[in-house]
Amino acid sequence: MEAKRTASIVRSVLLVYIAVMITSGCAGLKGSSRQGVAAPEIRPGVPAGYLSPKELLNSLVLIPAPPAKGSAAFALDEEVSRKSLALRGTPRWTLATEDANLSFPQAAGAFSCALKAPVTEQTMPNLYVLMRRSFADVVLSTYAAKDHYARTRPFVINKEPTCTPDKESHLMKNGSYPSGHTAIGWAWALILAEVAPEQADAILARGRAFGQSRVICNVHWQSDVIEGRVVGAGTVARLHASPEFRADVEAARVELAAIRGKGLKPTRDCHAEAAAMALEPPQAP
Repeated sequence: MEAKRTASIVRSVLLVYIAVMITSGCAGLKGSSRQGVAAPEIRPGVPAGYLSPKELLNSLVLIPAPPAKGSAAFALDEEVSRKSLALRGTPRWTLATEDANLSFPQAAGAFSCALKAPVTEQTMPNLYVLMRRSFADVVLSTYAAKDHYARTRPFVINKEPTCTPDKESHLMKNGSYPSGHTAIGWAWALILAEVAPEQADAILARGRAFGQSRVICNVHWQSDVIEGRVVGAGTVARLHASPEFRADVEAARVELAAIRGKGLKPTRDCHAEAAAMALEPPQAP
């Protein structure tokens, strides 16, 4: 009974966190989806995910325990971390800082260059809601493992700066394994590759870089990122059982085709983004 009560409290806290993250900058969003079909909401203006609590992926079952201190795997984590710190102050560090912001509308634009289209509430409302709803499912799917392992983040150990110093006090209390940002970015990449299969290579490369940004930011280990991708992919696989999710993916395809017809371009500096992505941490798996 106590375990169920604790789980309920944790879920309530997470739902509040999700609501704060996805409503930032979205006061006018009505939570509507394809062709005026209303999406279920956590609270007014905040769309819920597609999955019920029972349908959420159990990351504790899916992924192994994180590398133990003193193991060869943890030595690799430390090596990649040290080499990634060399990117501090470079354009790749700047991109990693941008990728750390999961609030909307900032987060929605992260894949606009790879998609070759502007991703905003105004231009692509269906895709916008698709990203916001899947966000909730992915975040909630990471926390079984996060809470169980409560892994210490690299900046706590190496005492080096992060790209988000204002978030450090929160991150110290939040498990490092697996990486939630990575899970979200990889899930979005897989979903967007379905929406725009002709851009799949660029979209997946951007999704990989989105997760790698967490190592560059000094807030995650490489193994956090690797297993974050696993959780993201597993959540997307689970989402495909939802008719509502599949319908929203199709609506986003139609929407993107209309955007292509209008010739609308990304609002981000895509040349700068490509140059920054080329500066990957050395020998990162």
